[in-house]
Amino acid sequence: MPIRYSYKEIKNMTKRFNTKLGSGGYGSVFRGKLRSGRLVAVKVLNQAKSNGQEFINEVATIGRIHHVKVVQLIGFCIEGSKRALVYELMQNGSLEKYIFSHQDNASLSCEKLFSIALGVARGIEYLHNGCNIKILHFDIKPHNILLDENFNPKVSDFGLARLYPTDTSIVSLTAARGTIGYMAPELFYRNVGAISYKADVYSFGMLLMEMASRRKNWNALTENSSQEYFPFWVYDQLHDGREITIENDTDEEMKLAKKMMIVALWCIQTKPNDRPSMKKVVEMLEQDEDLLEIPSKPYFYPLDEPAYGVGEDNSSTLSSDMSSVTGSNKQ
Repeated sequence: MPIRYSYKEIKNMTKRFNTKLGSGGYGSVFRGKLRSGRLVAVKVLNQAKSNGQEFINEVATIGRIHHVKVVQLIGFCIEGSKRALVYELMQNGSLEKYIFSHQDNASLSCEKLFSIALGVARGIEYLHNGCNIKILHFDIKPHNILLDENFNPKVSDFGLARLYPTDTSIVSLTAARGTIGYMAPELFYRNVGAISYKADVYSFGMLLMEMASRRKNWNALTENSSQEYFPFWVYDQLHDGREITIENDTDEEMKLAKKMMIVALWCIQTKPNDRPSMKKVVEMLEQDEDLLEIPSKPYFYPLDEPAYGVGEDNSSTLSSDMSSVTGSNKQ
């Protein structure tokens, strides 16, 4: 179980918050060192904006997980209004800066991105099926995938996570939760389908599409309006048998990217029942691209009355980013 630290110990391990790694709406992250010499990242929550329930969720959820693809929570501090989380330090920070960066020193090859995607898929599959309780993350996105010194990925930020018995497939929520652009449609609309672990599958699909293309799924600035929503454009290209070329990629890399895009299209099917499980996603990523069928085209659900009111509580809008919570600014 995570160690409970005093606020004095938190100050000592960060040398009175000497080295800041990043900050966001949740607060700030500082580099620290334990007495054993181990380097850590200390997330100090903003007193005015910190959400007590999310803090408890994170400690309760991630504290029981020990998996190579999930970031390790070493300890926490709750002392009066002061709250902090102590994580293992992930030297290369978040995936977000590597898939959207145009800087050569921050770019990763398609092979490396594919390896990262497969690792993330295995991590999520473990959360869904590998524990004695089902853990739904509800906020899979590039910011919450952290990379160690060897660019091995780990899933992080469990502030919005929910725990359910392994025999429970349907989830009850009072508000939509996650980050716009990665949230499954059933979180907004009743008649798409029931909320389940398939919401994480959808979010992973959106992430996978961005990793394959190294661009955001939405691009309102593009001159070609048909490419504003990239997954639709990808589907049309693949369905019509046209090749999708990515700048600087070799033929082998483009095959990998195509495989990632096809699997992503399966994951972002509008109806939850049409999406594969994460176990099946791992299998699809490991098989030959030529054996994968192209799914039906996903579609936007008609704008009717949302099933859950976005903004009803702190968990229903953008969650606290952990883009640098357990990473440094190292490029």
